[in-house]
Amino acid sequence: MDAARDAAIADLRRRRPRNRFARVSAGVLVALVVYAWGSGTFHLDYLFTERSQQNVQRFLNDVRPYPLQGRAWSWDVYADWLGSVFAGAAPRAVFSTLALSVAAIVLAGAAAAVIGLVAAQNVATPEPFVAGAHPPSWGSRLAWGALVVLSRLSLIFMRAIPEYVWAFLLLTLLGVGAWPAVVALAIHNAGILGKLYAEIAENMDPAAPRALRALGARRAQIAFIAVFPHNLGRYLLYFFYRWETCMREATVLGLLGFVSLGWYIQQARAGARYDDMVHFVLLGSLLILIGDLVSSWARRFVR
Repeated sequence: MDAARDAAIADLRRRRPRNRFARVSAGVLVALVVYAWGSGTFHLDYLFTERSQQNVQRFLNDVRPYPLQGRAWSWDVYADWLGSVFAGAAPRAVFSTLALSVAAIVLAGAAAAVIGLVAAQNVATPEPFVAGAHPPSWGSRLAWGALVVLSRLSLIFMRAIPEYVWAFLLLTLLGVGAWPAVVALAIHNAGILGKLYAEIAENMDPAAPRALRALGARRAQIAFIAVFPHNLGRYLLYFFYRWETCMREATVLGLLGFVSLGWYIQQARAGARYDDMVHFVLLGSLLILIGDLVSSWARRFVR
């Protein structure tokens, strides 16, 4: 009986579907990995040189709080040092980073909700979800099709340019301040969220929108009564994920001069205060953790 089972399994294995494209793609991927590691300028032995080990030891010593460098660890001394370092800088750094990220993601979410509907092919059509009694004219189909294409091209353009490039451009237009960072983050994330929102709308269960359309509901009514409530959980999932990204990017934009955690990290690095720098980096990680907790709570509340 075992022999018959093994023979049946072997026969199924021989007759299994085989995709030549998948096999060729896997082979090309393996070849590219081998080529990258073999011909690249990075080598593993560099990580174990004497110079690298000395750099690691020096860095580990520098990241210790300054009063504890070369001394035994003391929690009392560490607490005093942490309070003196973070007393004035940390609240402002945290508040500015949160303010930048929240303002940016709210603008991005609002823009993405509108553009995402226009980019969804089942919503931006002459007869959304249910065909009418008479087929739409070619002019109507052409107009709605052009609107979908233009909205999708706009979303591609918005997310194709990194936040840092948008920030450089907006600094020239708006001058130094918080708005260039907010608008740069909002534009890039609106492009990403708009694409995701459009895909969610296109792949939703059409039963409820079709029923509303059959009852005579208009496009806006279908959107607010069926599309948004039905997909709210997934919308929030991507919204809060991009909010976490906004917090990270707001930190990075601080390296360009915007007041955020990144600005304090850059100042600490410029002054060779690596102990301060590492603690500001950890503070940024704490912000991301808080954002993840808020996201989980909000989606659980919606469910």
